[in-house]
Amino acid sequence: MLKFRAFLFALGFYPITILYSIPCLLIGPFLPFRQRFAFFTGINYFYISWLKWMCGVDTRVQGREHLPNAGAFVVLGNHQSEWETLYFQILVRPQVVVLKKELLKIPFFGWALGLLKPIALDRSQRRGALKQLLEQGAARLSEDIPIVMFPQGTRVKVGEEGKFNKGGAMLAVKAGVPIVPIVHNAGRLWPGKSFVKYPGVIDVHIGPAVLTEGRSVEDVHAEVTEWMLERMKLLGA
Repeated sequence: MLKFRAFLFALGFYPITILYSIPCLLIGPFLPFRQRFAFFTGINYFYISWLKWMCGVDTRVQGREHLPNAGAFVVLGNHQSEWETLYFQILVRPQVVVLKKELLKIPFFGWALGLLKPIALDRSQRRGALKQLLEQGAARLSEDIPIVMFPQGTRVKVGEEGKFNKGGAMLAVKAGVPIVPIVHNAGRLWPGKSFVKYPGVIDVHIGPAVLTEGRSVEDVHAEVTEWMLERMKLLGA
């Protein structure tokens, strides 16, 4: 039954993604960024609703009041599933996401994603990638566009911590903007690269903004990482 429900989810997810991407690719280049983001990510509301209807996966958010109403900030979230790449675009609007450049080569999805001003890094060039992150990230933040990053770098299995890189803290300290940490346990219901989705509730915890002005990268990174690891343990993530 779980595989059948996951099949129904995929039956709606992939064809609609392709169809929706066509007007995005045709109209998107002519829209200002904020309107383009709203237009492109409107489909994410369908994704999350479809996931609930077909697979019984719901979402519960704690700490939504910690998200700034305006201005630039950096979001750091744990990475377990494809789910957070969809839901975070609903939670933080608008945004620019830091991702691996290979994603932009995916037909339709990647082409549309490339129009949302992502910071697409070549992870094989670590030094160049960090320079790109700091330069392009500072430029996006100067436009008051929040940046979303996953400091673990890749999806990590439930129960594993992974390694939290300092790039997000370096960017936030350089730009003098706060960091908002977000932790979830989506990997329990939608494991990374898994076709099957399990019914239940994904818990999302949003932490208080961590101020960066006048602080060292190490200090900021330690505070954010400590909060995230504590919440991951609490959520069984």
